[in-house]
Amino acid sequence: MSGRPHTVGIVADPSTYRPATGEIPNQPGVYRFRDKDRRVIYVGKAKNLRSRLTSYFQDITALHPRTATMVRTGASVEWTVVGTEVEALQLEYAWIKEYDPRFNVRYRDDKSYPYLAVTMGEEFPRAMVLRGAKRKGTRYFGPYAHAWAIRETLDLAMRVFPMRTCSAGVFRRAGQVGRPCLLGYIDKCSAPCVGRVDAEHHRAIAEEFCDFMAGESARFVTRLTAQMRAASAALEFEQAARIRDDLGALNRVLERSAVVLPDATDADVFGLAEDELEVAVQVFHVRGGRVRGQRGWVAERDAESTAEVVAGLVQRFYGGQEPEDIPKEVLVPFLPEDHVAVASWLTDLRGSAVDLRVPRRGDKRTLMETVEHNATQSLARHKVARAGDLTARSQAMQELQDHLDLDGAPLRIECYDISHIQGAHPVGSMVVFEDGIARKSEYRSFIIRSAEAAGPEGVDDSAAMREVLTRRFRRARAEEDREDSEGREGREGREGRKDSENSENSENSEDLGTQTTSRAARFAYPPQLLVVDGGLPQVTSAAEVLADLGIVDLPVIGLAKRLEEVWVPGQEFPLVLPRTSEGLYLLQRVRDEAHRFANTFHRKRRSKAMTASRLDGIAGLGDAKRAALLAHFGSVKRIRLASEDELTEVRGIGPALARVIRAELGAQSAPEPAVNLSTGEVLDDGDSR
Repeated sequence: MSGRPHTVGIVADPSTYRPATGEIPNQPGVYRFRDKDRRVIYVGKAKNLRSRLTSYFQDITALHPRTATMVRTGASVEWTVVGTEVEALQLEYAWIKEYDPRFNVRYRDDKSYPYLAVTMGEEFPRAMVLRGAKRKGTRYFGPYAHAWAIRETLDLAMRVFPMRTCSAGVFRRAGQVGRPCLLGYIDKCSAPCVGRVDAEHHRAIAEEFCDFMAGESARFVTRLTAQMRAASAALEFEQAARIRDDLGALNRVLERSAVVLPDATDADVFGLAEDELEVAVQVFHVRGGRVRGQRGWVAERDAESTAEVVAGLVQRFYGGQEPEDIPKEVLVPFLPEDHVAVASWLTDLRGSAVDLRVPRRGDKRTLMETVEHNATQSLARHKVARAGDLTARSQAMQELQDHLDLDGAPLRIECYDISHIQGAHPVGSMVVFEDGIARKSEYRSFIIRSAEAAGPEGVDDSAAMREVLTRRFRRARAEEDREDSEGREGREGREGRKDSENSENSENSEDLGTQTTSRAARFAYPPQLLVVDGGLPQVTSAAEVLADLGIVDLPVIGLAKRLEEVWVPGQEFPLVLPRTSEGLYLLQRVRDEAHRFANTFHRKRRSKAMTASRLDGIAGLGDAKRAALLAHFGSVKRIRLASEDELTEVRGIGPALARVIRAELGAQSAPEPAVNLSTGEVLDDGDSR
């Protein structure tokens, strides 16, 4: 493999960094476009690098609008040669995941879909609704369109599979008082909390529930039918009636996911609807022949053909999934050009064969048409809802450019705020908006440390802002210098390499490891507009920091809350934007988000200090044991009320340490508020969460 970067200064003309055609290899590989700040803005793969890269530098007017913008934004291009198309897929996915390039389409949901989850990793498994990242030791079913659909499914299924659905706190308290919750009394829970069933019996119930949700429904229906008939024959009519109701509940669960494919097929069916700028995606998850879940989203279109869209979609969709989440069949409306390589890549991920194909006839083709119809409706709804938003965001950035006399529209805005209560636990926040939309992955929080900012007389907001900005831009300078240094070292190393193909391939296999494991320099990407929450003092401090660091081309403004005035360094009077201005509305949203983020971080720090302060300083009680105590009891108040025997139930707490804890906490007369460990919220004494 070989990589050859071509770097220039700040340019907008693609011809200034176009590599010579003869220097680009005719082999498969992966390439990266970088902007003037050395940030990776696009990652792509090609069967023939020379053919693909030269296509970017031919007639730029013939390119897709998004691709043309990317080429004009770029300042350099580099590539890495690989041995096969499958290796190219793997490397492209690794780089997209590492660098998160702004011009690569993010085929991700616009919301977090709920799953029905069963925590099989616990001693007493629990069925519940879960969103977000998947947890180890938990089985997932779905996704579902709505959380209420999962709760209705659970309500019906728990008649037949009475497993635990309560939280850890409710489960523990029921065991302490010796009484189950309401579900235990109405036979929708087997009540393992009070010993009605042991752990082994309860796990068997959970495993049967998982088998039923995974598609093995026929044997449960058959078993219940046989039991109902046996009870009726034995003249146990009440028992037969109860089983009849259980059977009806299971049938209603099954009706929610009708059979759409025969032979217990496992497949994901993709449907697309697209125009020149956007593509709507719908996915039906079919497991055991039944539709078990549905997902959908809309993304920007950056490919010339639908086949290229499908290739990118499959790669992004399955790249981060667990092997058991990849089905045997993936049905798509168009096959990618490199569909053999894509199928091989999916097979490697799953560990067994995956069939990637286009259904031509029969039930699968009918289902594909249904999915595509859903995608068409989704795109139509998105256009109606999005038209006004796109217009407003474009208008907002144009107004900011005009009112602030900027060289260009502020595509990236950073806003900073300081939060504290009477000088206690001062923190700072940085939020980022790109193209008028919050980029939460690039938010940052700062703990104020300097004596000047957090002195004995209270927090100096201007000094605190000065510290935050100094740390942010010094870090940016350091990361920029590090990237430049790594780039020089890489170029020097490449210049000393031999020209033979074999030596290039062997040496670059080492480069590939370092490139894919290095972290993207988030702070190295500068904003086009810097906003601080405050008036002229805060703006002046921010401008002084930038001047001290030699940054002279970054506009700085402040937004004061009282009259929503816009302050500019060096101007005696503020700018007053019209109250109906979209630009002012965007600044308000950015400022309010920075304020919210700062307050959230400050509240967490304050709650953490409040929770841990009573336990600090107790001899023999380190961080691990303190965390174990809080996890077991929930608050310092409950630790103080616990007996020595109850304290010794916590791992690592012996009788001697339990006596020390009792003595120390007993000597502290001030009551300790209970704290919700998941949110940091201070609870009332009567709150049992």
